[in-house]
Amino acid sequence: MSREHVERRLAAILAADVAGSCRLIGIDEEGALAQLKALRKTLFDPKISDHRGRIVKNTGDGALVEFGSVVDALRCAVEIQRGMAEKNIDVPQVKRIELRIGIHVGDIIVEENDIFGDGVNIAVRLEEIAEPGGISISDDARRQIRCKVDITFEDTGSQSLKNIAEPIRVWRVRIAPISSPAMVTNLSSKTAQPLPLPDKPSIAVLPFQNMSGDPEQEYFADGMVEDIITGLSRSKSLFVIARHSTFTYKGKAVDIKQVGRELGVRYVVEGSVRKAGNRVRISGQLIEAAAGTHLWADRFDCQLDFRSAGSGDEQRDRRNRPSA
Repeated sequence: MSREHVERRLAAILAADVAGSCRLIGIDEEGALAQLKALRKTLFDPKISDHRGRIVKNTGDGALVEFGSVVDALRCAVEIQRGMAEKNIDVPQVKRIELRIGIHVGDIIVEENDIFGDGVNIAVRLEEIAEPGGISISDDARRQIRCKVDITFEDTGSQSLKNIAEPIRVWRVRIAPISSPAMVTNLSSKTAQPLPLPDKPSIAVLPFQNMSGDPEQEYFADGMVEDIITGLSRSKSLFVIARHSTFTYKGKAVDIKQVGRELGVRYVVEGSVRKAGNRVRISGQLIEAAAGTHLWADRFDCQLDFRSAGSGDEQRDRRNRPSA
């Protein structure tokens, strides 16, 4: 019995989608759709063409794009996200259009004008876990890119992606902030004219300071903040600023009043993490941004429990060690 020939090829796949598109359309349906159409025409499609990509299909508020080179795919993605950030400088957070982008390189099946297979599915799942305004890439893609571009990557570890059989190591692309004169002017203007506060309580969680003196603990501190943002976002009664916006303040001495004006929030959370061995101290403060006054502050001391991990011998060794 003869089998029908299936065309396959190796390709870099870029999947993009608008974060919170339902919310944007709910606020202003016609305006949001007009903005999306304009962004495709003036930014997204031209960048794809400049980097020799092929738009396989548009998926409502997203797109699936094929590249012959993963380096081209990443450079294109970074330029798109920088372009989006520049367009959003003077736009209130609640009305910003922000893209999530996922990139993977792998084997795909080609059928007429469409593409299928795990290579496509993984790129789509990477897009789903990317931050608004961010880029997530697979370990396979990063290996092809290494030393070919001047871009920094952050290892987020092994991730279980929906409907993908095996966990995949995922990297987050660090996109350098825009530092053009135009941006400085716009930021100054925005500082002079604070963003209007949303109707419901609004809050921004700033990156926690790593007090451990160990650069490895940056991931721990960042992960703590991500968990706090995720937890707060579950409350429909709160307006929570996305991680992508608050982490632009990472490593900087900030003026809480200015943060409140720039992000359009009433409250700001800041704090620190100190980790030594298996002991952790987390300190946090809730601040009213306009006045710069502390509404609440506390610290939490806990001991990490590793007893459930490791082999039987390792667990016995831990039990036999004297307590600190």
